[in-house]
Amino acid sequence: MPAELFDSAACALAVTAEDGTILQANTRFGEWLGFSTTELCGRRFQDLLTMGGRIFHQTHLAPMLRMRGNVTEVKLDMLHRDGQKVTVLLNGTQRKQADGAVYDLALFGTTDRDKYERELLNARNFAEALLQEKTATELALKQAQAELSEAYAIAQRRALFAEQMVAIVSHDLKNPLTAIRMASDFLSRGERTAKERQLLGHIGQSSERAQRMIADLLDFTQARVGQGITIKAAPLDLHGVTRRAVDELRVAFPNAILDHYVEGRGVANLDADRVQQIIGNLVANSVAYGDLQRPISITSRLGSDLCEVSVHNHGAVIPPALLLGLFEPMTRGTDQGSDVRSVGLGLYIVRELARVHGGDVAVTSTAQDGTTFSVRFLPVGHTEV
Repeated sequence: MPAELFDSAACALAVTAEDGTILQANTRFGEWLGFSTTELCGRRFQDLLTMGGRIFHQTHLAPMLRMRGNVTEVKLDMLHRDGQKVTVLLNGTQRKQADGAVYDLALFGTTDRDKYERELLNARNFAEALLQEKTATELALKQAQAELSEAYAIAQRRALFAEQMVAIVSHDLKNPLTAIRMASDFLSRGERTAKERQLLGHIGQSSERAQRMIADLLDFTQARVGQGITIKAAPLDLHGVTRRAVDELRVAFPNAILDHYVEGRGVANLDADRVQQIIGNLVANSVAYGDLQRPISITSRLGSDLCEVSVHNHGAVIPPALLLGLFEPMTRGTDQGSDVRSVGLGLYIVRELARVHGGDVAVTSTAQDGTTFSVRFLPVGHTEV
């Protein structure tokens, strides 16, 4: 849409990111709410709603846009800058882009529509044509309500499933897993035959893998139905944190060759545990799909405008058709079997952890250069030393 047509449209128009951040808004949108377009850009759309509107957005509107790709004539209450309520009808569609998805929103005032509907009800006994129109409107409304109820039921089932996963993980898995690890560690301290030490090593590796799966399930539930994944950022030595993570992963994956490379120097403002979790998930993915006869390279980079961790392997090329959805939950890059593969949440967790740090994750995969996952953090988190 040309810029002048967008800005001069008779309705309010906005383009938002997946998290609701307003990327573009026209003049009428700003006039309705008492803000300039500059003030609107960067705000989250849901923060402009009333409390009831925010709850509706979180439980209905946002899930419907993600699942169906569009919504039609959703009634919302927004807040003017002076605190007055502004009621609007919202139409929204999802638009896929190379780096994700955006939502195109169109908002219409309800004053004229409400007046027209009242006049239509008053004239229903005088015109058969108007009666048919009213009937059609009622049918469309019932259909919309049925679809909304279905979407709400799906959301409820997903929330219940997530809560059940949390209960299973926290109460039925963590405690016995801890007991298994403690018993394995105790047994490994005594004199053991080579076969027994090998079996104890397998138990330890399996326990580590189970712990990673539990952590991914907990983070997945928190990201989907909780308040989102949280971090505790603090100044840290990115190279040192990466080195310690790689040392631990060498023990967890003894059959893999893990090489750590460093570029630049400085201090980054990140969550050390979450950075190690990112590296662990990416390395586990490389072990699952990469060529273990060749090294897996882990590189930590720091610069004046760069704070990044990347993991490279020489595995099979990821098909282009799978690249777009690779970071969605329960998604895998191949149908191959693997003993070290988790529940398909690792890359999704990596993306969410990168975003909560203010960054994002990218992947390249070619037959010549192999596969590289790069997690770039917010540059302002870095300071030179």
